[in-house]
This record gives sequence, structure tokens and C-alpha cells, in this order.
Amino acid sequence: MPLEWSSSPPELLLVVDRASALPLRAQLEHGLRDAIRTGRLGVGERLPSSRELARTLGLSRGLVQECYAQLRSEGYLVTRPGSATRVAAGAAATPGLPRQRNEAPHLVADFRWGVPDLGTFPVRDWLWATREAARAMPNSALDYGDPRGSAVLREVLAGYLRRVRAAAVDPGHILVCNGYAQGLGLALGVLADAGVRTVAFEDPGSPATIGAAASAAGMRAVPVPVDERGIDVDGLAATGARAVVVTPAHQWPTGVALAPERRLALIEWARGHDAIIIEDDYDAEFRYDREPVGALQGLAPDRVVSLGTVSKSLAPALRIGWMLCPPGLVEPLTARKYRNDRGTPTLDQLALAGLIQSGRFDRHLRRMRATYASRRTALVAALAEHAPEVAVTGLAAGFHAVAQPVGVDEGQVVAAARTRSVGLYGMSACRASRTDEPARLVLGFGNVGVRAIADGIAAVPDLLTGRPRDTRR
Repeated sequence: MPLEWSSSPPELLLVVDRASALPLRAQLEHGLRDAIRTGRLGVGERLPSSRELARTLGLSRGLVQECYAQLRSEGYLVTRPGSATRVAAGAAATPGLPRQRNEAPHLVADFRWGVPDLGTFPVRDWLWATREAARAMPNSALDYGDPRGSAVLREVLAGYLRRVRAAAVDPGHILVCNGYAQGLGLALGVLADAGVRTVAFEDPGSPATIGAAASAAGMRAVPVPVDERGIDVDGLAATGARAVVVTPAHQWPTGVALAPERRLALIEWARGHDAIIIEDDYDAEFRYDREPVGALQGLAPDRVVSLGTVSKSLAPALRIGWMLCPPGLVEPLTARKYRNDRGTPTLDQLALAGLIQSGRFDRHLRRMRATYASRRTALVAALAEHAPEVAVTGLAAGFHAVAQPVGVDEGQVVAAARTRSVGLYGMSACRASRTDEPARLVLGFGNVGVRAIADGIAAVPDLLTGRPRDTRR
């Protein structure tokens, strides 16, 4: 049904077709996105309130609110306290320039892995923490400082990681870095300098990331199989590697936790082979079935480099991470970090320290656990309703699940889903070998709303099961 509304200058035409197979929310998002891209809505223009637009279009207010939230997360809209929703700066078309035709198509649901809910970043808390840090920091904090990072943040992190991750850590053994990739690169570079020539990694896992870091350090990267109890330690021993990268809390991407006997065997391997374990503390903050599993580093601080970040708990854009270093590696890691970039921005470090100390960080994590738990429930319910044959695993923690389609080709499923505006992603991208494995899909739900999850799964049940498509839906 065509609709015109006048909110400020130009009239805007939206079309909502209830006979279309495309969900109403997706139609509304597409219409608003198109109006902004083509310049029919300019920078700063005011949109109707969610209540007003819902009443005019005959839609639910919740649907309109979800649409606005999605477009805010994509950068098209902006909302400030006490003010209307408006078109964000830089989102509208530039006058006189033609619209780009090679833009990526909009997806009803994009189950991309590894992305937290970007729209729930605690902006007010971060601004408060940044102001407090800038107000209270001494002039000396504006100098280059210790390449290990701010002493304030390292002290706060030590207390926090002892409390929530059962880590055995001294502030002097913490190195602040710019996220996981830099931490991994620093660790492998130092190990290569010490004569380590081979690093092992989990398969499936992160072959591209680890392979690139190993190559840059002049090392060889070898895959080791993962089963339902985690990495195969006997297989690891057969590689001759003296370093290994693991995700013991919530294995990426299968979602299994490293079994207790495997944890002990892995540490015994490290001690027996004079080796180092690089622990990626992936998804440790978000566990649903029990309290988070303690960090592997707490069992062997002399053999484990533990890498943590705020990329999943806050946002990837902050680029703040940390390394818990064995005592013997602190000095060479610090020297390499200093040569690399002189240190991570101090003001951001102090802001993070304030966020943790104030309790705001813990409160944010509690809110996000509840949010991700509701999306996890929605995903399981949608699959149970539309594709009950599909098994789902890896749900104990984090914000991704592994779906096991029945009798279908993984690549074909991913490609066909795109034609229906649904982003699905295969596990084959996470494999270094065993490419003949059955089809697996890694479904990220961190940045996908509950309604979008339901709509996305409802659009592809036949692709997941091999059943003929139900054209009556």
C-alpha cells in the first residue's frame, strides 16, 4: 500500500506490500534505506516517531522500532536523547552524484559470525569513562609511557581476570595490545626469535588468520583435528610443533569446551616439549549453561600466553586487547610491542579501566548475556519449527551456533540463501583440511534481532533439509 507522509521538507513515498514474500520489516528497511541513498531523505531530516509511522502504515510499533534500530546500527539513522530520529551525517546521497549500483544487497537476516550487537554499544558509559579518564589523568599520562600499557589498566585487568577467569596473573606480566591479531603476531614473532619453527592450530579453526601470522613470523602452521572433547593432543604431539593456538573456553567454530582431561594433557604436552600454548580466550564472557570455564592460563601461567579482548564484549572498533605473559616472555614481548607501535592509546586504556572499576562493564555484560540468550532461544525455536531435521550444536556459550543441514551441499545452500536475501556461512571456510566433511553452517546471531532470526530461518527451510519448498508460505 502506497503511503505519503510529510515530516519536514519533502514528501516520502513508501510501499508496503502484504502479498510479497519479503517480510514487512525488510520492506520497510529497504524503503527507508533507498530513500536515504537516493537523496529523497537528506542529512539531518527528521523521521516520524515509531508510534506515528506504525499507526500510519498499519504495522506494529515494535516492528518499526526494530527497523529503526537496524538502520541505526548500519549508520543510516541517528537518535539522541530528547531528540527525534534523523538521517545520519554521511548516509544520504551526495547531490549531483549518481547512485551507486554495485551496493551489496540488503539481507533479511545476516547470520555473519563473530560480530556482537553493534547497536548496543554502551555509548553513554563509554563517554562517561572517557571524560573521567581525561579529567583525572596526570600530565605524565600524555607521554609515551610504558609499552606494556597503562599501569592503571593492568592493575584493574589483573583483578578482573583473577575474579572472572580464574587467571593467575601479576600486573607486571600483562601486556596491553591492539586486539587479538596484534597479540597473536607479537607472540609468534617472539617465539620465532627463540627458535620455534612450527605452530599448530585447531582444525576447524582460524586457518587464514593463524596462517598469515605464522607466515609473517617465518613459521610453518599445521592443523590438528578437533573432536567433541576439543583438540586431539596425541595428534598435536605428532606434529613436532612447539607452539599451539587453542580456543579452550568455547572452541571456534564448533563450540565445544576443551575437556578436563584434554586440558591437563595439553599442559603436560607443553611442559614435555618445552612448548608454549597460546590461549585465545574466545567467547569466555558469554556462557549460558553454567559459570564460565576458567582460563587455561590459571593452570600453567609459565606455559600459556592468554589473549583477551573487548571485541566481543564491547566492540571490535575499540581495538583493545591484552596478553597474560609467562614471566620469561614479558621482556621480549614488551620490546617487540615497543618496536611495533610504541604502545596502545593511553586514554582508551584509562577509559576501559574506569568502565571496569565502576561496575558499568559488568552491568553491560549482564544485559548482553540476556540479549544473546533470547536470540539463541529464537534461533533454536525457528529451526525447530521450520527445519526440525537440522541438528544444532555449539550453543553453550557465545553468539554463534553450528547447524547441520541434511543431505545438501554446503556451497549451494549458501549461494541459494543469498538469492532469498539471507546470509548463511559455511564451516568449510574454517577448515584447513578434511574438505569432504558433511555440510555445516556457522550461524552468528550476535548482530541479528529476534524477528530477523525468525524471518531468515523461515525463508530457507527447504535449503537446510532438501525438502521441496512450501510455496504456500
